[in-house]
Amino acid sequence: MNIDVKSLLNQFTDKHILVVGDVMLDKYIWGSVDRISPEAPVPVVHVEKTNHHSGGAANVARNICGLGGNVTLIGLTGTDDSGKLLKSILAEDEGISCQLLSEDGRQTTVKTRIMAQGQQVVRLDRENNSTPIPATVEALKQVISNSLDTSDGVILQDYNKGVFTIDLIQWIMDQSRGKSIPVYVDPKKRHFSTFAGARLFKPNLSEFFSNVDDETDFETAGEFFRSKNGFELLLITLGEKGMSLFSEDKLFQIATKAREVHDVSGAGDTVIATFALSDVCGSDPGESARLSNLAAGRVCEEVGVIPIDTDSLMEIVNHHHV
Repeated sequence: MNIDVKSLLNQFTDKHILVVGDVMLDKYIWGSVDRISPEAPVPVVHVEKTNHHSGGAANVARNICGLGGNVTLIGLTGTDDSGKLLKSILAEDEGISCQLLSEDGRQTTVKTRIMAQGQQVVRLDRENNSTPIPATVEALKQVISNSLDTSDGVILQDYNKGVFTIDLIQWIMDQSRGKSIPVYVDPKKRHFSTFAGARLFKPNLSEFFSNVDDETDFETAGEFFRSKNGFELLLITLGEKGMSLFSEDKLFQIATKAREVHDVSGAGDTVIATFALSDVCGSDPGESARLSNLAAGRVCEEVGVIPIDTDSLMEIVNHHHV
């Protein structure tokens, strides 16, 4: 890479990113396995400890904070105990400014991962993905509007948990365009065209092919999709094969840099957080993608959803001599 990473990290501290999206509570049950259940061919996990972390869009915010950037997080929880716990966890994170709204009757998304011998045995998801009521959407617009003027970039983190209605997406895109604020989108499999005009659109391969003809040549399909939707940049993550970055005049193929993969959970969050910070600092898109790829490779070396920080990013940058 041609980036002076140390200098870039210093620039991150002057940038403010607004993250809007689906927040959730990550619950980990850690234990050990030494036998198979006599009742069914499944492992018996002896529970040793349980802990909780903020996840989803909150993990994107944690990555930005870990890299030294300033971040405001806007999302939606229920009024249930899980929502209260999530808010209390985030309140202890001094680097993240939170504007989490609550809606009666809504179930806060909780992902419970049961871990044994350093591996995920099973994941239990509790959620509802119903759209917010109109009053909640208007309240979200108000808190977003209050934060836009101080933001250098906006990340829209969609996990298909209900926060993003078509109306809210269009409103955010219009407001950001009017203020010349770049928008970086991490989508699920819906509303793709509603994000038209984004600075960066970052689906994974499955999400991408859910919206295009999968019989089309990948390179042709990617550029057509990017151009059709007016995305300045299209970044398709390819799992162990790395990522492909489409811009108006070039395609970058970037191989993964993980030295040893223990857990891919949260790697996509790290990619978009690192890319957005690098991009708002004026880095070349290809270099931003390569740096994001290194950051994602580094967090995959950890067990659980662990955000990147400046020390771990510099460690893997130095390891690869880039």
